[in-house]
Amino acid sequence: MDLPTPQDLRERRNELGLTQSELAERADVSQPLIARIEGGDVDPRLSTLRRIVTALEEAEGGIIKARDLMNSPVVGVAPDDSVHQTKDVMDEKGYSQVPVIRDGAPQGLIGNSDIRQRPEENVGDLPVAEVMNESIATVEPDAPIDEVDAYLNHNAAVMVVEDGETIGVITEADIARTVS
Repeated sequence: MDLPTPQDLRERRNELGLTQSELAERADVSQPLIARIEGGDVDPRLSTLRRIVTALEEAEGGIIKARDLMNSPVVGVAPDDSVHQTKDVMDEKGYSQVPVIRDGAPQGLIGNSDIRQRPEENVGDLPVAEVMNESIATVEPDAPIDEVDAYLNHNAAVMVVEDGETIGVITEADIARTVS
């Protein structure tokens, strides 16, 4: 990953017609910090640089965020629900997987493949908590599509969480639909 130089940041800001103050406000940093970064007087933290680059991308209008991709409202199940009840919900909605949510917070994900992998004959009677995949990825609504896509390389879905509440779900199909 190539990081932008102070000159790159200044040129990009000027191309967009932004003042240092406007960029600072968009990136939630101070104007003097923008001036010092552009002047090469200070080496910003990576998190600060990411906020500045994100603010520039937003100013260009080309950044897609998790809130633009997510499916909402979320259809989920509780960890105490039976696998049979969950399978009924999935079949009714036409979903291959659903999030497992307790008090609004994501706990995991359960899908057809999780259910099929269980050898028990009575898997339908088990609680979802015993069958679900606890490995989940979460992002905030303002997360850029690149971050969501990176998580989807290792997860079946990404939960969008705001203030501890699950407000959306994103899958590979959502990314494909947006990109195409």
